[in-house]
Amino acid sequence: MKTWHEIRGFPLAIRLLLVNQLGVNTGFYLLVPYLALHLSEDLGMSAAVVGIVLGVRNLSQQGLFLIGGTASDRLGARGVIIAGCALRTVGFGLFALGDGLPVLLAASVLSGLAGALFNPAVRAYLALEAGERKAEAFALFNVFATTGALIGPLLGSALLLVDFRASALTAAGIFAVLTVAQALVLPARQVASTGNSVVADWREVIGNRGFLAFALAMVGMFTMENQLYLLLPDGARRATGWEGAAGLVFLIGTLTNLWLQLRVTRALKERGSRARWISAGLALMGLSFVPPMAVTGYGTGPDGLADAVLRTLPVVAGALLLYLGVMMAQPFVMELIPGFGRPELTGTYFGLFYVVSGIAAAVGNTIVGWAMDAGERTDAPWLPWACCLTFGLASAAGVAWLHRRRVLPARPATVPATV
Repeated sequence: MKTWHEIRGFPLAIRLLLVNQLGVNTGFYLLVPYLALHLSEDLGMSAAVVGIVLGVRNLSQQGLFLIGGTASDRLGARGVIIAGCALRTVGFGLFALGDGLPVLLAASVLSGLAGALFNPAVRAYLALEAGERKAEAFALFNVFATTGALIGPLLGSALLLVDFRASALTAAGIFAVLTVAQALVLPARQVASTGNSVVADWREVIGNRGFLAFALAMVGMFTMENQLYLLLPDGARRATGWEGAAGLVFLIGTLTNLWLQLRVTRALKERGSRARWISAGLALMGLSFVPPMAVTGYGTGPDGLADAVLRTLPVVAGALLLYLGVMMAQPFVMELIPGFGRPELTGTYFGLFYVVSGIAAAVGNTIVGWAMDAGERTDAPWLPWACCLTFGLASAAGVAWLHRRRVLPARPATVPATV
């Protein structure tokens, strides 16, 4: 009830952006997790071609975040958000209608470019529109995003009982509705000039050593958060011998996020600096990988239901701690980013931050995947969990060090809504 009251306290534009993120994640996760299966089994493509199609989509998104952020600053976040959703509508529609490699590559490029456009633009719009209530706005944003990430795969699994085309068309339909809603509801704002060329703006942002240090310190957060889709589901299945254990972890984590996210953010907001809670959240995220270590060494399946439940508990505890750490850190991370520079460059700062995070997630997942394989070969199943623990503690120490050096903004920036 408090969450609903908090949502109603924000302007209509922010409420739409929250619903938008729910729809974005629902549409994305009902399609993309099943795309590789469709390409390989339905269309008979080789693993190499599947890798190319998926890689093009990822590269189009991660590599163009900076361009999307700059477009948001110069053209206005509203138009960029609408364009991004419209492009994803077309991209997902092509996945439904095209079976040839050229069409699939075009769909990958368009859907990746769409994410590169609207991801930084949405966050810039939210930061500028929310004013001094950015922390609460990003906390709610996290709630809606997490909920969409749960609904999407469930809806996608149901639609696959029909066929992949039904999933793709549904996803495209969701983005089409979001496009129309944003065009009708999001207010147009006057765009403030940055006063420089695009290249000069990029030099200014890239030359902000404090911001780059902060973005690099946050590498651990994105790597650990990605383990909700890699290491933790694998650990749950190995510990319990039950394929549905991964879904249980997602469900419990999402319900916890819905219940606690806003409460956690509001409780911490007035108690100490933002950096303190970001660092504590990162440390908790790292420590969340300790409980599952206790059950990763089992070489055989559980001995009955009671044993399966006992093995599940450490994995669930780890997932809950990981979600709690994200709840502590993420809203304040998003809140601090605009404070590193001029408000006219908010989108560019978010864009560069997500370029760094995309690279971090790719490298971090590679390291964790290598550790999983190495642990399997050397009978050291604890190795990937120890890697994630190290990521968390290192990132927490990095943020704490930046705070002591007074590199981080003393307080979140309060900027006019010029989007």
